[in-house]
Amino acid sequence: MALTATLHHFTIQLADMDRGVYADFGLRVAQQPSETAIFMLVRVLAYCLEYTDGIALTEGVATSDEPAVVVRDMTGRITRWIEVGAPDAERVHRGSKLAGSAAVYTHRDPQPLLAQYVDARIHRATDVPVLAFERAFLASAADALQRRSKLAVSVTEGQVYLDIDGANWASAIQRYSAAGA
Repeated sequence: MALTATLHHFTIQLADMDRGVYADFGLRVAQQPSETAIFMLVRVLAYCLEYTDGIALTEGVATSDEPAVVVRDMTGRITRWIEVGAPDAERVHRGSKLAGSAAVYTHRDPQPLLAQYVDARIHRATDVPVLAFERAFLASAADALQRRSKLAVSVTEGQVYLDIDGANWASAIQRYSAAGA
């Protein structure tokens, strides 16, 4: 019998002072059986840090032709391709070319990923950010996630502050370029 996804319900209060984005919203996240809590947390953080009209979580690891997070305009055209994890350069290239704008959020050490991208062909690589968080932050915050949790996500001066059901963590948002610069 195949395992099914575990559905999480998050109530999120977002205050992204770096972008001037403030919102309260609910987010249902299907955690696939092959998906770790850390990977799911990075998907949620990517969603929050990219939050805009038309943003949506996709089936993530359950699909090979969509990114983890996508932004579509009112016509349904993809305008931002947001990968999570360690996508290969070809996938980032395809997403950047299709959407005209892409980003990668990784839950791993970004250096091996960046090394893979150095000599690879990635459409507008200098405009594709690769973002990472402190690994201890991800590990401890992921452990606190419940199937129903209240999250407060604040971003200021390149730092993310996360409150999950009253427990708090913080991490620098490490920012790199897919071009290696």
